[in-house]
Amino acid sequence: MNLLNATAATTTADLRDPELSPEGPTTTGELPADVREENARLVDKHAEELYDADAATILQWAADHVPGRIAVTLSMENTVLAELAASHLPKADLLFLDTGYHFEETLDVANRVDARYPQLLVTAKPRLTRAQQDSTYGANLYRSQPGACCRMRKVEPLAVNLTPYAGWVTGLRRADGPTRATAPALSLDATGRLKISPIITWSLEETETFIDENNLIIHPLTRQGYPSIGCATCTLPVAEGEDPRAGRWAGQNKTECGLH
Repeated sequence: MNLLNATAATTTADLRDPELSPEGPTTTGELPADVREENARLVDKHAEELYDADAATILQWAADHVPGRIAVTLSMENTVLAELAASHLPKADLLFLDTGYHFEETLDVANRVDARYPQLLVTAKPRLTRAQQDSTYGANLYRSQPGACCRMRKVEPLAVNLTPYAGWVTGLRRADGPTRATAPALSLDATGRLKISPIITWSLEETETFIDENNLIIHPLTRQGYPSIGCATCTLPVAEGEDPRAGRWAGQNKTECGLH
C-alpha cells in the first residue's frame, strides 16, 4: 500500500480522531511501591536544598540516591547533559526522542553523541511514521492539532521508554521562559519517578560557555538564530533579545509539548 497516495485519497470522514492514539502502549509502566515511596521521601527531604544547587552537586546527589536506573534525556539542541552524565552518571542511559520531524542537523548531532560517549544511547520513536500518521490522521497534524502531534510523537514515546527507570534527567532551565521560571531541580513526575534538572539555574550564556570550554559537539542551528530547537516543522529562528523559546510553535497557542 502506498501510504502517501492513500493520504491524498483519504476523506475527512475516514480519518481517525487525533485524540485516539495508535494501538499499543502509551504510558509508563508502574514503579514498584517501595521505589515510589523512596522517591517521594527523597523529594520531600532534598528538593529544597537542591533548588539552586550547581550541576555537579545535583548529579552527584542523583548518583548517590536514585533507587534504580537513570535515563538522561537529550534533545540534541546541545550536548551538555551527555557531557555531564559522562562525568557524573557513567552508568546512566542516554535517551533521545526521534520524532520523525527533526532537522537533519539534530539527527547528525545524535549520531555524533553516540560515537563520542560510552553510555548506551536509547532512541525512542513514535509508533507511526510520518506517512502513516498522515494517512491515519490527515496531513500536517502538527498544524491542525499540534497538541495531538506532540502527544503521539513525543509524550507517549518518552513515557513508554521511561518504564525501566527510577528517575530521569532533563535539560530544563528557568531562563528558557516564563513557563519554567520557578521549575524545581528535583521533583516527582506523574508516575512517581524522580525528575532531575541539573542545569536548571544556567543561563543561555552559561550554557554556551560550558559548550565552548569543553569543546562539545555543537548543533549548528544554535549559532544561526535557533536558541531552542524542536521539530523542523514547528521551530523558527528568533530575534536577538527574544524569549529563547519564542520560535517554538510560532503562531500557535502553544508553548510546551507536554513533556514538562
